[in-house]
Parts: sequence; C-alpha cells; structure tokens
Amino acid sequence: MQTPHTEVAAVLDAHRETPGAMLPILHAIQDRLGHIPADAVPLIADALNVSRAEVHGVITYYDHFRQQPAARHVVQVCRAEACQARGADALVGHVRQSLGCDFHGTSADGKVTLEPVYCLGHCAVGPNIAIDDKSYARVSTARFDALLQACGGER
Repeated sequence: MQTPHTEVAAVLDAHRETPGAMLPILHAIQDRLGHIPADAVPLIADALNVSRAEVHGVITYYDHFRQQPAARHVVQVCRAEACQARGADALVGHVRQSLGCDFHGTSADGKVTLEPVYCLGHCAVGPNIAIDDKSYARVSTARFDALLQACGGER
C-alpha cells in the first residue's frame, strides 16, 4: 500500500510536464487521497516551480478541493441561481440544521460532509443535490431526510 507521500509523488511524476498542470495534479491527488493534504502543497509548489501561496490559493479558490478528508457520505447542495430560484435556500437551511454543520463541515457523528456545488446540470428540476456523487432533482426537505436515511447518514 502506498503512503500519501508516494501517491503525491506518483501524481507529480505523471503530470508535471502537462501544460497547465496545477489543476490536473490537484484533481488527481484528491481522486487518490480524497483530499489535498497540507504536506502536499510544498511538493506541488516545488514540482511546478511556483510558490506555496499560489498552490494554496488555487486549492482554496475552488470549492471542489478538500483540505481535510471527507466523511463516508458527501452531500452536495446546488447553490447556482436556477436552484436558488426553485427553493434551494430553504433546503440549505434544513440541510444545515439536519446535519448540524455548515458547508465544508462534517456532521458531529462524522458520517456526512456537506459541500456546496455550483450546478449539477438539472437546472429545470431543482433544487438539486448529490449524495455520494448520485444526483437527485426536485428535492424537498422531506425528500432530503428520506435520501439521507436511505444512504445510512440518518440523523
């Protein structure tokens, strides 16, 4: 089994010569490890000959990248305008209360991480969420509760 450091090194070896390599590297590391560990930042900076601040800036700019491991289940709520127009703000309030955490947080029981997403591609049938990368449309508060319970992240 490879360590996180060797996983990062393998990604850097595979992508360092790719034009615009920063995003492909960050995606590959998160795909392998589930997040971008803090100790990967200097390795990425050295490989790409950029500052650590630049790497950190890219990681923190994009909501997709995690700096901490996610829980077993990841709930994403669409924050795009179309979903907001269809009631996503009320759903967000319910989801936050149900999970007891805000975006980029994990429920107290450690089962569910909550993340924003800015379009799941089903704009006409919002509000939309994804649970563990499976999209759901027309999500009401009651439907959210049922979906959460069905995935094992019940409250």
